[in-house]
Amino acid sequence: MALDTLERSTPPTFRQGLSITSKTLLLGLLAVLLMAADHRLQISQPIRSGVALVLAPLQWVSLQPVNAVNALARYFGNLEEAQDAALSFQTRTIAQAQRLQQVEQLSQENAHLRQLLDLRSQVAGPSKAVQVLYDTSDPYTQRVVVDRGLMAGIVPGSAVIDTTGVVGQVTRVYPLVSEVTLLTDRTQSIPVMNARTGSRHVANGDPQALSGSLDLKFVPAGADMQKGDLLTTSGIDGVYPAGLHVGRIARIDRRVDSSFARVHAEPMATERGRHLLVLQPVKDWPEPPKPEPIKAPKAKSQVPAMPPVGAKP
Repeated sequence: MALDTLERSTPPTFRQGLSITSKTLLLGLLAVLLMAADHRLQISQPIRSGVALVLAPLQWVSLQPVNAVNALARYFGNLEEAQDAALSFQTRTIAQAQRLQQVEQLSQENAHLRQLLDLRSQVAGPSKAVQVLYDTSDPYTQRVVVDRGLMAGIVPGSAVIDTTGVVGQVTRVYPLVSEVTLLTDRTQSIPVMNARTGSRHVANGDPQALSGSLDLKFVPAGADMQKGDLLTTSGIDGVYPAGLHVGRIARIDRRVDSSFARVHAEPMATERGRHLLVLQPVKDWPEPPKPEPIKAPKAKSQVPAMPPVGAKP
């Protein structure tokens, strides 16, 4: 017999149970009754507590990888925030230190400018305040460039001073800037006078001796020169006003085989500031007004006395 001819239905001789529909209805009704009884009587609460107690370790173990990942994420996040905060704090600290240094520098410049203003009021001739821009790039000369030139009235040969003494002399003038040759340059010379003895000499720049000094040549070996004597401008050259501080004698070399002593002086303006004062050459100073001649008082006219009445002429 072929397989497709067999009947697939249950033989009528076997006892059949409830139908699928009946079972579904019965189980649904039973579920509703159980839910109502559990809601009113809390029948399943002990069972739930026991199951939760048994499953608690498993839940804790299953949550550990997630907690570890979250902890690592928080750690690296906090580490990055701490690094950013440290970098920001370091940046603010450097900025505040820079501002503090600038405040100190501005305070020093302010005090230096006040001293220049006081010095400017003491100088008789015309003067102009200038600012040092930079040093020249020539290693064989000692020059600086200032921010005033021909358009500001700077002329070649002008003396340049600061609060401590003579710095140098203007040697080149351009429309907007000027070059100042320092006293210690080998091409620079200045007439000086010993403030203690009154003797006059000529000081030449010597950049090699004493890390930059002034050399007084042709000084007699027996001249009255002592270490520490103050040298000032003599004012006989028509460029530098008399009485400006130039330097102090630092070393005196007296040789037996020479009739001249070699004297080295240390410049007073060894530490140059950013602001200097340019003095017009003395020969170009305007002449002071001549005093008006004193006029003699006019003599009063004498009127002849009248003769007394009755007197003979």
